[in-house]
Amino acid sequence: MSKQIFINLPVTDLERSIAFYEAVGATRNSAFSDATAACMVFSDTIYVMLLTHDKWRQFTNKRIVDAHVDAQVLLCLSASGREEVSSLVDKATDAGGKGDPTPVQDFGFMYGRSFEDPDGHIWEVIWMDMSAAPPHG
Repeated sequence: MSKQIFINLPVTDLERSIAFYEAVGATRNSAFSDATAACMVFSDTIYVMLLTHDKWRQFTNKRIVDAHVDAQVLLCLSASGREEVSSLVDKATDAGGKGDPTPVQDFGFMYGRSFEDPDGHIWEVIWMDMSAAPPHG
């Protein structure tokens, strides 16, 4: 079985966040969603749990940071090509997110852009041609 990742994000407006993540290609799994949380599925291995602040506080006593001001993580999704990278950033921007809050990366074999969701969480979208990547070692 492939490893799965469940990313938990605190959100200020659950319905707005659900609509945003649906606009960028995730689908809502209603079996794991309620009035306090929504399970958004990007693939059979990538899940984003959107949690209201009250729900988030059930898991940790740590302060919820304002992701518009502070960053704790940079999340990254892979894309099948340069066009998909730009398409996903455009969809995020059209859905109320902020496009390219971090510098565009273009190294020939790798191309990446980014977006912020309505709560300020930064997502990078990266395409890589590993056959053209420089050797390492």
